[in-house]
Amino acid sequence: MVPLGWAPGGVGLLAAAAISLYANMLLAKLHLHGGKRHIRYRDLAGHIYGRRAYFLTWGLQYVNLFMINAGFIILGGSALKAVYVLFQDDNTMKLPYFIAITGFVCVMFAIGVPHLSALRIWLGISTLLSLVYLVITFVLTIKDGINAPPRDYSIPGTRTGKIFSTIGACANLVFVYNSGMLPEIQATIREPVVKNMLKALYLQFTIGAIPMYAVIFAGYWAYGSSTSTYLLSSVSGPVWLKTVANITAFLQTVISLHIFASPMYEYMDTRCKIKGSDLKPKNLSFRILFRGGYLAINTLMAALLPFLGDIQSLTGAISTIPLTFILANHMYLMVKNNKLNSLQKSWHWLNVCFFGLMSVAAAVAALWLIAVHSKDYNVFADL
Repeated sequence: MVPLGWAPGGVGLLAAAAISLYANMLLAKLHLHGGKRHIRYRDLAGHIYGRRAYFLTWGLQYVNLFMINAGFIILGGSALKAVYVLFQDDNTMKLPYFIAITGFVCVMFAIGVPHLSALRIWLGISTLLSLVYLVITFVLTIKDGINAPPRDYSIPGTRTGKIFSTIGACANLVFVYNSGMLPEIQATIREPVVKNMLKALYLQFTIGAIPMYAVIFAGYWAYGSSTSTYLLSSVSGPVWLKTVANITAFLQTVISLHIFASPMYEYMDTRCKIKGSDLKPKNLSFRILFRGGYLAINTLMAALLPFLGDIQSLTGAISTIPLTFILANHMYLMVKNNKLNSLQKSWHWLNVCFFGLMSVAAAVAALWLIAVHSKDYNVFADL
């Protein structure tokens, strides 16, 4: 909202939700292509295009999920730092320290929860944590907004900066709504998989999005262009209530990261032929070594780059947009070509071309923003 303003930001959020829903629907409908279930994105791409597409898709997906995980680690670190500042604002503990703590907790969780099916009760806990965070943040934000003086809603920056920030924000909108792992999620759904996946998408992009919109719009209304990246850093209210909200944000980060890291865990387990009991010394040692190493690299990346929003814009440009929009539309064209009329074919080709151009523009904008912001921040900065 800050780099886009009220009208473009609001329209952008809704438009990004609509196009993301549509693209994910196309992908969900291809799950049973060829008479078999394609439980990985790269398997589906490889089945349609061949072996090169298999590796290209896996590479794009890996980059996308890696950056999502880095974002979660930064969020967790920010939540822990916010709790620390509430009780001990002596500037002794820096953000990179809390990011390291978050990374360590995520490693412990990854070792203790070996695969997605083992999450079970954790998914219910995750939902509860999300609701607690959203309700507390919304209530405190509304309270601040009612009592606050007039806010500045102007878009900050120079003319050139505003152009690149706008393009980067559009890439971030796409990044927010899409995981790049819908086939992996669909693989866990009971029969009929396509029908049930579509129901889940409808629910998520309608009712499921309302709490998110409530917090986003309330935050921008209450604080304007001075809104912090981590909204709870801007709110005021009882210390105990802010502490609860920050702790729920941290715990939710740990669970969510595990979900988005699971495709990488599954790849490592399959590649190294890890089978049998999860408590076998060999399997336990493998998880400690390989998952710990993977998350250590993720944590280092998170602590190293304080301007992750720009990195995520670049990620959205080079992986999320191609995976979710370009590839989904083109795969649907390839599979359903004989069943589509000329208008439908033109529509899908228009999407492929439009998002191809958007991907290039967003990548250029993200690189420009990274170059500009790298002059303002040091690595391992305390934001």
